[in-house]
Amino acid sequence: MSRFPQGQNLLIDADDTLWENNIYFERAIAAFIGFLDHKEYSPDKVRETLNEVERANIPKHGYGVSCFTRSLMQCFERLSPAPVTEEKRKRVHGFARSIAEHEIELLPKVEETLAELALRHRLILMTKGEQAEQADKLERSGLAKYFSAIEVVAEKDPPSYRAAIAQHKLEPRISWMIGNSPKSDINPALAAGLNAVFLFHRDTWVLEHATIAAAPEGQRMIELDAFAKLCEIF
Repeated sequence: MSRFPQGQNLLIDADDTLWENNIYFERAIAAFIGFLDHKEYSPDKVRETLNEVERANIPKHGYGVSCFTRSLMQCFERLSPAPVTEEKRKRVHGFARSIAEHEIELLPKVEETLAELALRHRLILMTKGEQAEQADKLERSGLAKYFSAIEVVAEKDPPSYRAAIAQHKLEPRISWMIGNSPKSDINPALAAGLNAVFLFHRDTWVLEHATIAAAPEGQRMIELDAFAKLCEIF
């Protein structure tokens, strides 16, 4: 495939697109399940319960470590066969706190690729979550200099993408959403009239899984397995 012309608008996701994110949550969840050590529920059943709690909390409390901490605690209170002591609460909070303490781990060739893409196209970071938390990760990543604008939204849905299109005066025909989540990056962006690039990540959060929609007529949807391959098409 030949490159698209210079001057495209590239909206790029952050977590699990630019840097590792979900693997740290998965490690915290594994530690939590081991600590709970439920005698009747299998680890898969405990995880299923946690997923249910998270689904209920996200619309009210958003994404990020704070909401995850709340969900872990509520799941522990629901499933713990023994009384929940203050010491146990501290242990559960510690599992979540470990996520915020990790270093930013960029995915392979992310910075080199952004540096090259920024020479030819307009880059906009489009991520969701808690504003301060996402801003802190971006600062620590050292990648902010490659983006002309930063959008941190509560949810990535068609209205959020339409708002970004209007805010940044984007022409949908030459505008793309790039990310690893079918649920948040690809399907709603296509529904809002953008093109999309799905970047496969083997550790994408289970709540972000979805069947990828077909691109409407006149739009494009491309699948890639590595961030660096963006330079082959843009």
